[in-house]
Amino acid sequence: MVESRVGRQELRRTAASQKFEEVQSDMAVPTRYILNQGPVIGAIARAAVVALKSASGQENQAPAQIPGPIVSASIPPRPADMVRDYIKHVGGDPSWYKGQLPAHMFPQWVFPLQARGIEGLQYPIQRVLNGGSRLQINSPLPLHQRFELKVQLVDIDDDGRRAVVHQRAVMSTSADPEAVIADVYGIVPLGGGDKSKKKKDDRPRVPVVVKELARWRLGTHVGLEFAKLTGDFNPIHWIPPAARASGFRNVINHGFSTMARAIEGLNRNVFSGDVSKLESIDVQFRKPLVLPAEVGLYIDDDRVFVGDAPGGPAYLVGTYSVRS
Repeated sequence: MVESRVGRQELRRTAASQKFEEVQSDMAVPTRYILNQGPVIGAIARAAVVALKSASGQENQAPAQIPGPIVSASIPPRPADMVRDYIKHVGGDPSWYKGQLPAHMFPQWVFPLQARGIEGLQYPIQRVLNGGSRLQINSPLPLHQRFELKVQLVDIDDDGRRAVVHQRAVMSTSADPEAVIADVYGIVPLGGGDKSKKKKDDRPRVPVVVKELARWRLGTHVGLEFAKLTGDFNPIHWIPPAARASGFRNVINHGFSTMARAIEGLNRNVFSGDVSKLESIDVQFRKPLVLPAEVGLYIDDDRVFVGDAPGGPAYLVGTYSVRS
């Protein structure tokens, strides 16, 4: 009986360590990767300057052309060591990718073109929040080859209370003109409209009956680490006073970091490391994930959630499809 009880305790400890495996892989991300983030940092700086000019009336704001012009660029290979450390940071295993880029790393090369595509809009773009994204993975992006990128403003849904800015990024390779398609939805708070429509009780929750795939302990450092790897140095993710000035209790996790961790959680626990299995994922970021935090990754059929616990509020809600 003693041996049996000890054995059960050991199994429980093993299961617990497996659930926290993704988080324990977090490591200190080398600062040198900042040198690879010039285009993204430049785009953030440019957006800040445009926002200041718009606020002071120095720059004219014209109604958006829908759909907007296509902004394109040729993307050179990403540094292999940075890609490797990015995959580890979000809980994946670099050996799964075998010469491929993880599609969920797309913000690192897409953001500069996104910023150019919405310059001059008649909205306070400096206040934009990440509302969610849909990622369609048709074929792999090569790690060691150049690929082409096109970004376009698709639509703006303005109800007076907020404007949802929809942009689409299409990544093309020599083998597939639509290898990866990323639809990104930015939410710009406007302060008008019928505020009674927004109720806290309407926020989605993790279902009570779900399958838990993993639990993550996320420290306050993960925002800066993700910024080093992707270039998104928005201060609300890594500077506490800036986050508090924006109305948050502390720094908040990048939405795309939460999405990437969810994808790698599926790769690890559902697809057994076969990254070709995920065909698409469509997520919404419904609540800021304030750091530090301990959260779970949950699935229910084709639905995926990130939240504190079953029945609790959800930070990420979405659906995914599997390639047959």
